[in-house]
Amino acid sequence: MSGGHFDYQQFPIEGIAAEIEYLVGSNSSRGGRNYPDDIIEKFAEAAIFLRKTAAMVQQIDWLVSGDDGPGKFRERWAEEMPENDQ
Repeated sequence: MSGGHFDYQQFPIEGIAAEIEYLVGSNSSRGGRNYPDDIIEKFAEAAIFLRKTAAMVQQIDWLVSGDDGPGKFRERWAEEMPENDQ
């Protein structure tokens, strides 16, 4: 699948999520920023939302780029984001 409708901007979103996850994991280590736990929980929550957002953009990208049809879009969406399928 090629996609490309959004110029592959979902991949930088994934990169931001990875960087936030790194901040979470290194928070209390030597050289970490030592943010309070409640803030680190928000960082972790943001990383989850960013990864989900990137996945959503990917699904839409494949549909509008013609790589997937509506049926495949629905199938992939239900597999990857079942709690959002209403």
